[in-house]
Amino acid sequence: MADEVLLETRSLTKYFGGVRAVHDFNLGVRQNEIMGLIGPNGAGKTTVFNVVTGVYGPTSGSVFFGGEDITGLEPHVIVSKGITRTFQNIRLFPNLTVLENVKVAYSYVRKSTIVQSLLRNRAFLREESSITERSMALLDRFRLAGRHSEIVRNLPYGEQRRVEVVRAIGTNPSLLLLDEPAAGMNPSELDSLIELILWVKQEFRLTVIVIEHQMRMIMNLCPRIRVMDFGETVTDGTPDQVRANPDVITAYLGRRATSAS
Repeated sequence: MADEVLLETRSLTKYFGGVRAVHDFNLGVRQNEIMGLIGPNGAGKTTVFNVVTGVYGPTSGSVFFGGEDITGLEPHVIVSKGITRTFQNIRLFPNLTVLENVKVAYSYVRKSTIVQSLLRNRAFLREESSITERSMALLDRFRLAGRHSEIVRNLPYGEQRRVEVVRAIGTNPSLLLLDEPAAGMNPSELDSLIELILWVKQEFRLTVIVIEHQMRMIMNLCPRIRVMDFGETVTDGTPDQVRANPDVITAYLGRRATSAS
């Protein structure tokens, strides 16, 4: 059901030594929802993503996905359950081709052993052919099949972002986490990115959470926005509600005023 909660965090808290990154963070994200997560630098947004995806274990609290407690599971296990992400800094393999980067996403379906891979026996070649076919089909859906043999580092920045999204979709997720996908983009690339995210959500029937500092993107993309500051929730509402909330203005402007005084 579209209104069922897919991702839930309960009293999620994360400390790094004596530094509080996230405190008592409660979030419920429904299936097929697209939600924005915003806040000043250091607000705890990426830490939430890192705890949800198993990069960090929480200091306390729980993470539930599809009703299952996934708290503290290894990142590869969480990926296999249907959560995938991109990063603020593009994490492609720059010296590999577009196709080779996308094929990495299908590691979860590989059954060949290291010995079979070294010997390149029939079972390995059959599996490799299947993964190549699936990767090319996915690239074709993103209109990137014609660039499959290009080295990733030679692509324009916006196209590299697109390849990163393709690779994330290759893991067959139901939840896509995008960490500042518009970082470094010009206005034209930003418009294309908004179209891409909306298309991906619809085409693959995904739930999407976006961390972003580009307010034009967030306000035009996300019907619901959660604002964080100092690891806690400031407010949660529609773009109009967020714009009008004085606590949001304080979170963004008050911190700057304090640092300038």
